[in-house]
Amino acid sequence: MLMSHHIDTCRNTFCTWFEASMFKTPQLSAVCNTLQEGLVLIGADGRIQAVNPAMERLTGYAADELIGQPCTILQCDVCEKSRREGRDHWCRLFDTREEHRRRCRILRKDGATVPVLKNASLVMEGDQVLVAVETLTDLTELDLRDRKIAELTRRVEDAPGFHGLVGMSAPMRRLFNSIERAAGSEAPVLILGESGTGKELVAHALHALGGRRDGPFIQLNCAALNESLLESELFGHVKGAFTGAVRHRQGRFEAAHGGDLFLDEIGDIPVPMQVKLLRVLETKQVERVGDNHPMPVDVRFISATNRNIPALVADGKYREDFYYRINVLPLHVPPLRDRREDIPLLAEHFLNIIAARAGRCVFTLDRAALDALLRHSWPGNVRELKSALEFAAIHAEAETEGRIEACHLPAAVHGQDQCPPLPPPAAGAPNAVVTRGADHGLSADEQAEKTALIAALQEAGGNKNAAARLLGVHRGTVLNRMRKYGIDVRKSVAATPASNFSTALNSRQ
Repeated sequence: MLMSHHIDTCRNTFCTWFEASMFKTPQLSAVCNTLQEGLVLIGADGRIQAVNPAMERLTGYAADELIGQPCTILQCDVCEKSRREGRDHWCRLFDTREEHRRRCRILRKDGATVPVLKNASLVMEGDQVLVAVETLTDLTELDLRDRKIAELTRRVEDAPGFHGLVGMSAPMRRLFNSIERAAGSEAPVLILGESGTGKELVAHALHALGGRRDGPFIQLNCAALNESLLESELFGHVKGAFTGAVRHRQGRFEAAHGGDLFLDEIGDIPVPMQVKLLRVLETKQVERVGDNHPMPVDVRFISATNRNIPALVADGKYREDFYYRINVLPLHVPPLRDRREDIPLLAEHFLNIIAARAGRCVFTLDRAALDALLRHSWPGNVRELKSALEFAAIHAEAETEGRIEACHLPAAVHGQDQCPPLPPPAAGAPNAVVTRGADHGLSADEQAEKTALIAALQEAGGNKNAAARLLGVHRGTVLNRMRKYGIDVRKSVAATPASNFSTALNSRQ
């Protein structure tokens, strides 16, 4: 807000002085040179008349290389539509005569794209347009910060172990040691492992421990795109490079400059793309699609695959030279079946995450459920374990108030179809609520609290959120009291008349 106010104030001051001095006074020149934002003056013919030093730094052009040139030399990616709708000049500003502010990208002299915030307005003398004034604020640092925030937001639920990796087994300890050694190198790393083992977490650990930790971490799943889209995503493209390319696009290599680039499923990329990637790794330069100007890039290359690449090389489906280039530092992530002793730790971690999402205190595994987890072969590895626990938690939440039994797990894990039915309610007990244990030993206040809780659950039809609202407490309080008094709620619960709840609540007062 302060920066925007500063830009507007300086621009307004500049416009006032410009009308009086026609850009001839030393004072006006000093103001332009002081601005940290790029400033450019554009005549009604669309040609650049003046720029300040900040504009030279922003674009890489010297002032004499810009003055006299059409403003299209900057190839702003949002101006094409404006030029089509206006006359044959830089935009419709001269027609509408309205100030505008846009976020866009311009092209530097060296071929790099720069995200900027563009502010434009006209200097008028009566009805005559003297010049257009445009300021450009560099948003490169803001873009980098936004990517970092998005990355941190995405990883807030990562495990609290070794940079998100959970495990105490010997295979995992060996992996942790290998990650620490590889992180200190600039050589390409190839992460090998079955699907669902956590290869992406290994890549994040390499970035967090490496010398480029303060730079960007950019990733791309190579199996999700066809060859043409993959090339555009990796190297970027210029406007007009192909149908639909209406603006410049920054590639992943360019975005990762100064940091780490992680390509997942690299075993699935086609051979022609392997050739292009090999050239980039050798020359450390990229060319955007539709452009022929090489651009230097400085990235550490990390890749991952669940494919058997040596077998693909033997079958002629993978280039041997490319395989050797990316396989400088291989890291093998063990499958879950080879580290079963980590299953209890992983289960606890995932259940804590699930409980936090559900707004409850805890989910617990009984012995039979844990035994079932330890027996299963886990072809889908850690990803399958997480999915199985999410499935079980949904059923346990409804049936046993968070205690996960073996029958709550997917049938492929426990081998049963369903849990045994709950015992029928005791004679005289409310038809919607079953209590475990006798009431002896409860104080009068506790007995009244229990009675009010049962009545509220009946009134709410078994809905714990609604019961909490009736009692004027938090949902977690309802769950804690249910555990305290051994109360189970049937899925077939039916509401009872409101007078029952009112009577029970009055008995507490």
